[in-house]
Amino acid sequence: MLIQKATKRSHYSDRPLWSQTCGVRIVFGMDEPHTTVLDPTPPPVRPGPEGGKRARNRQMRLAQLRDAALPLFIEQGVERVTIDDIVQAAGVAKGSFYRYYPDKEALVEAVVFPVRAALEQTLDAGAADLAKATTWDAVVDAYNRLGLVLAPVLVAHSDVVLLYLQENRAPAVGARRPLRALADLIRDRAVELTDLAHTHGLLRPIPHRVSALAVVGAVERLLFEVLDGGDVGDPLEAATSLVSMVLDGLRAPA
Repeated sequence: MLIQKATKRSHYSDRPLWSQTCGVRIVFGMDEPHTTVLDPTPPPVRPGPEGGKRARNRQMRLAQLRDAALPLFIEQGVERVTIDDIVQAAGVAKGSFYRYYPDKEALVEAVVFPVRAALEQTLDAGAADLAKATTWDAVVDAYNRLGLVLAPVLVAHSDVVLLYLQENRAPAVGARRPLRALADLIRDRAVELTDLAHTHGLLRPIPHRVSALAVVGAVERLLFEVLDGGDVGDPLEAATSLVSMVLDGLRAPA
């Protein structure tokens, strides 16, 4: 398993997102793809030497604030939660918050980062697969592979995914902006994948954006039902059925 160092930037501003060990590294080989999901490491400017006690304490405090904030965001909504609420739940002084995050938006961005990083890498791989898919079976394999890689990521970060599903259609203001930025990324990449799948005339001539948005909506609704405790049976079987139903509906007549 490989882990690579990467510098990420925000998708909605020029403000850098911290240089950090990427939250997910996906390796594709001859067998099934392997996925490792990691928590993001602290910002690059750390007190003390790398791996030293002060650096470890900083990393622990960053995670402590993220872990305290996430359930509050889910229960109350991002905009309603205050920094006072977060530091109280974390058991730290308010001044400590600003040592680690400049504002609530930066904290939300850190919470979302592992899922966004995993999505970007997985969708890049999916795009490469679809670009080479010249037969219907290859298209089906590409989408099934995409789902196979995403499933463990979504399970590992189910709370973050639930927060995204609750917030992604709300106005892109304040601390909610990273969540809306993720929604924009998913929309744009879904359209890109659909464009690629249409390259060899294997799909019905439905407007690409329409079919892409319909698929995103169906997937997100199914995910929400699963994470919210809805009765959809076995989640993996439900996901497989959805992929099959969507692709059968989009397949061009022979």
